[in-house]
Order: sequence, then structure tokens, then C-alpha cells
Amino acid sequence: MSWLFPLTKSASSSAAGSPGGLTSLQQQKQRLIESLRNSHSSIAEIQKDVEYRLPFTVNNLTININILLPPQFPQEKPVISVYPPIRHHLMDKQGVYVTSPLVNNFTMHSDLGKIIQSLLDEFWKNPPVLAPSSTAFPYLYSNPGGMPPYASQGFPFLPPYPPQEANRTITSLSVADTISSSTTSYTPAKPAAPSFGVLSNLPLPVPTTDTSAPISQDGFGYKMPDIPDTFPELSELSVSQLTDMNEQEEILLEQFLTLPQLKQIITDKDDLVKSIEELAKPSLEAKRQTVLDKYELLTQLKSTFEKKMQRQHELSESCSASALQARLKVAAHEAEEESDNIAEDFLEGKTEIDDFLSSFMEKRTICHCRRAKEEKLQQAIAMHSQFHAPL
Repeated sequence: MSWLFPLTKSASSSAAGSPGGLTSLQQQKQRLIESLRNSHSSIAEIQKDVEYRLPFTVNNLTININILLPPQFPQEKPVISVYPPIRHHLMDKQGVYVTSPLVNNFTMHSDLGKIIQSLLDEFWKNPPVLAPSSTAFPYLYSNPGGMPPYASQGFPFLPPYPPQEANRTITSLSVADTISSSTTSYTPAKPAAPSFGVLSNLPLPVPTTDTSAPISQDGFGYKMPDIPDTFPELSELSVSQLTDMNEQEEILLEQFLTLPQLKQIITDKDDLVKSIEELAKPSLEAKRQTVLDKYELLTQLKSTFEKKMQRQHELSESCSASALQARLKVAAHEAEEESDNIAEDFLEGKTEIDDFLSSFMEKRTICHCRRAKEEKLQQAIAMHSQFHAPL
């Protein structure tokens, strides 16, 4: 019967306070999204109200920050990840997800724009580095830890994680298919799908080339060994042994390392490394000798430069204003003593008056000239020290 009566004051104020009929939770979500957009003008909307991406560059490294808003956002914290994976103290071990305290302690009253800005500031203060590409299989028949309970929406670089079954049956065919998919299908642009646990100690797989092209071991192509469809070694094992191999990675790795195909790959890899070293050794030796010769020349030039710098410093010290003043003062004092000695000789009658007058006047003139120059230089030094550094 509400259409018969006009809205009450409380109902009209409630409708006016929630534009478009949005709930308070939806309004808070929109405020947080607006805060994110206002704080970062370069942010891109991948999916409206769900996923946003912010690229930034630090130390010539371009990183994309992806903000994924869960369905219950802002009651649930956002999932913030980066691509490519990086090493930083705010990231998880895989270098993909942000584990900042501001993100972990997120509440519906937090400011999402300020959180992203603080993350950028920390990246600028402590620049991240690219995480090394891992050849290991990161997950072993279990859901990855720290992943959101819903599927990723729009991340082009994050494959979906399907739920894994608790109990799996292992047959020789499934193992063969697994090994085949993880070796023969490897290309640099598309790594093999993770299938059976962390095998971090295995050698790097050798890239394959087109099978129609000629294959050789001269460094331009490599043919992977043929992988059999079944493994007789596994058929001889009991169910308990197969179960232990499935559950214990060490046993699986030990069995994997005994495969002749893997041994052949390791042998071929060592041969390729040796051939590359033999090809590069002459050139490297010549360049090494060139570097040593230039280093020896640099050492000689450095020694000559240091000697000349020391000589220049000595000459500069000897010709400084303070050194010249001291020399003028000593020279004036010497001239004054010589004139006093001439006067004493004249008073004692040792010299004639004509000789006395000529020599005495000459020494006295030299003494007064040196003293005048010394006083003039002292005044110049005092005036210069008031406005500049000491001479």
C-alpha cells in the first residue's frame, strides 16, 4: 500500500542518502574505488569494479600492479599482485603477491588509494629486482597457499588453479604423459605445465627446434631424447611403493634422475658447454691479455699523474701568498742585519765613508722595499680572507 501514501520523512531521507539505491557497503566500495582512481591517474580499469591495473617504472624496470577486488569487498581485503614477479621485502616468496601490513590489515575503512601510494613509495625507496625464473614445479597436488578462494578474474598472466583431488591413482601411462608434457613440449615462450612437485635440482631443459629443420649438436639445434609411453621400472613396484613415490618428493626425484633420457640430456648439456668454452677460449684469452696490457698502462699513467700532482702541489704551496709573505719577511730581516753589520764596521773604522754610504744605502733600500712588499701582501691577504677562502 506504499503507492497510496507519500514517503515518510525518514524513508525519503534514506532514499536521498543512498543514490541509485546502493547499500552502505556498495557506497563504501565506490568511495574506495574513487580514491584509487583519484590517487593514480594512470590506472586502467580491466573489469568494472573488479580489477584494476597500474603500471609504473623504477630503475628501467616496468612493473604492473594488479588490484583485484573480491565479491565481498570492502569486507574482504583486496588481492594485490605484480607482474613480472619481483624480489622485495613486501612480496611473498614467489614474488607475485603483496604481503604489506597495510594490505594484510585492510578494513572497510582503509584508504585503498593511499595503500597503493605507500606501496609505490616503498618501491621507490627500495627498488625491487626481477625474481629469477624458476624451473621447479611450485605445487604438489594441493591448492597453492595464499590464493583467493575464487578464480582469478582477468589476470592474463595468472593461470587458474583448479581444485585438486585429495587421492590420485598413479599409473605408468599418467607418469609418462606427465614427463612427456614437461620435457618434449618445452619452448622458451611457453613453459611446461607444473605436474609433479618441486624438482629444483634438475638441469635446465634444452629448447627444442622445429622437427622439420635439420637437427645437429653444433649449437644451432638439439633433439630431445624420445620418451617412452610406459616405464617398466614402475610396473615392477608395489602399490605402497608407488604411493610413497607420489607422496614423497625425494623418492620421485631419485627415480626421475635414474632415467636414461635425463642422463643423456645432462651428458649432451656438458658436451655443449665444453664446446662453447673451447670456441670462446681463444677470443677470451686475447681480450684478457688486452685488458691486462691496458691495466698495466693505466697503472703507469696513474703513477706519473700522482708524481706530477705532488710536484704541482709543492709548487702551489711554495707560491702561495702566505709563503711569499714569509719569504719577504725573512729576506727583509736579512737585509736589515747586513746593513747593521756595515754600520758597525764603519763605526769601528774598518770601511771608508764612500764605501759605507754606497753599501749601507743599498742594503737599507732593499730592506725597506721588502718590508713594504711584505706589509702590502699582508693587507691583501687580510682583505681577501674576509670575503673568500684563505689563500
